[in-house]
Amino acid sequence: MTEVKPATIATQIRQALRDGGSAEHAAGVQWFFKDEIKSHGWYTGDLRRAARRFRKEIRKQHGLDFLVQVADLLFSGSVLEEKVAGIFLLEDLDSEFGDREFGRFETWLDRINNWADHDGLVHSLIAPMMVAKPARVNYVFRWAKSPNRWLRRAACVALIRGTRAKMFFPEIVKLSNSLLRDQDDMVQKGLGWLLRETAKFDAKRTVPYLMKIRERAPRLVLRTACETLPAAAKKRVLEAKYCRVPTPRLPRAHQK
Repeated sequence: MTEVKPATIATQIRQALRDGGSAEHAAGVQWFFKDEIKSHGWYTGDLRRAARRFRKEIRKQHGLDFLVQVADLLFSGSVLEEKVAGIFLLEDLDSEFGDREFGRFETWLDRINNWADHDGLVHSLIAPMMVAKPARVNYVFRWAKSPNRWLRRAACVALIRGTRAKMFFPEIVKLSNSLLRDQDDMVQKGLGWLLRETAKFDAKRTVPYLMKIRERAPRLVLRTACETLPAAAKKRVLEAKYCRVPTPRLPRAHQK
């Protein structure tokens, strides 16, 4: 009997994705992205359900390591649904992964083409592994220095699940300080997302930090960071930078 290889299964999944997509929806998908993308036109829920069916069969017949290899091949492609399917094959399995898988997922960061690739990989696979082994937080400072915008965004998004558990606050402050001058909108959105979640789950420490950086933080970062704050706290953080009204000068005759 011929041994089945991961490449064979990956090819079968790619074919199923091509056959099951919608050309009409594929045209609509492009609206969400600045750059041109390749899409088979799957809705997210349908794609996740299909990937879960593939996963169940692959694990049953070939095991976890084989499944990771199939996902690796899918994430090497250029079609949106293929890469997202690779992520869906592995999501929620972080308790079964270790340093070897983390190292593999880190190499995937260089394959990212758009924010959907990025957020699926980083938020669904890498971020839970940061929580599982907090020492991995040191990776984000190396990513933050990369010329690759997606690695710098990854440095932020990788800590979101941790900050929801009130972890990593000192590291988030350090990371934020290093990225405040970053002009890339994808990085700014990632940093704003991280600070918003930090403020949501730990406002007591986050609001004083936002007050400290409000004069030098990019507008997009600061406004995103404040989205979930109570109105009064939000006003305190934002008004000094954006709502300051100049004090009117009195005519000389009325000045003392």
